[in-house]
Amino acid sequence: MVIDQSIIDGTGRVLVARKTPLDAYIIEGLRKLNITGVYIREGEEEELPPGIEASAEALETIQKLKKVDRTKMQLSESVKARVATGMQFMFNNPGAAGFMDAANTISGDLMKTITENDAVAVNIDALKVSDEYTFKHSVDVASIAMIVARQSGMADKDVRQIGVAGLLHDLGKSEIPNEILNKPARLTDEEFEVMKSHPLRGYNLLKDKPDIAPEILMGVLQHHEKMGGNGYPLALPAEKISPYARILAVADIYDALVTERPYKKGFSPRDAVEMIMAMTEDLDVGIIKMFLKSVILYPVDSVVKLSTGEAAKVVENNVDYPTRPKVVTLMAGKVMDLAVDVSCASVIIE
Repeated sequence: MVIDQSIIDGTGRVLVARKTPLDAYIIEGLRKLNITGVYIREGEEEELPPGIEASAEALETIQKLKKVDRTKMQLSESVKARVATGMQFMFNNPGAAGFMDAANTISGDLMKTITENDAVAVNIDALKVSDEYTFKHSVDVASIAMIVARQSGMADKDVRQIGVAGLLHDLGKSEIPNEILNKPARLTDEEFEVMKSHPLRGYNLLKDKPDIAPEILMGVLQHHEKMGGNGYPLALPAEKISPYARILAVADIYDALVTERPYKKGFSPRDAVEMIMAMTEDLDVGIIKMFLKSVILYPVDSVVKLSTGEAAKVVENNVDYPTRPKVVTLMAGKVMDLAVDVSCASVIIE
């Protein structure tokens, strides 16, 4: 087996590099460090896509400059199975006695995954727990919100609770008629008014549960409120929108943008991030900044096409500018730091 994700200690040192074959010596060393599992490569990996060539000079420069990405959150298959079962139980049985136990268990599984991997970035594609949109979306939102909350310096208790709020933020949709919820076309004004009631419906389903924190309730109720006071269901001004709701709003919009639905195609992650960056009147600017630090659009080793027509390889990501990493062109071997190099200001990744 070959390691697919570098193993890094708390100071950022690479203990075992990606693509290292596992042997008895490495396995024993990992066990001594209390590392009980690693990600492995499946199948053959091509260094470059078919038809793409690179000069020897470029490949040498890439090896010199390449810096390991921050660790991304990824769910094991066993965790995905538990999460999918728990989500189905909750949405089908909102009044069940074990409802909050299920929500807390799922949030705990997500928290364990984040802390064990010391994850500071989220990989949406790796989180898929179900083909059912509402379940998948809820887990995506919970995971993004937890990563952003952790990035913002929130205490572990809050990170776990915001995970619960993310899992439950669309619970009210369980009361929305299917012909509206799954309509493969634009909703009428009347249908949209019904859809807009789901935060309040979710709040009402949860508010009498004795073991639910008020912060979670406010996150569920307010996740569609906007900083400009034009959100729903209460059109709250910015100062009355809770911290959980501010984070959930960003996570919810991003995942909705990138997800394909019967009535729309999903946006590319880059386009979705740029749309989030433009929503400063609707979303908390501080949370947008934390969100940008939590996404990796172009993992190191990605081959990208530049607006110059050149192919290039990503060698380092910029935590503050996820759409503009450092790249090396594959033929000329030219280093282009898209975030800081003024000569590259007009160059974008296509």
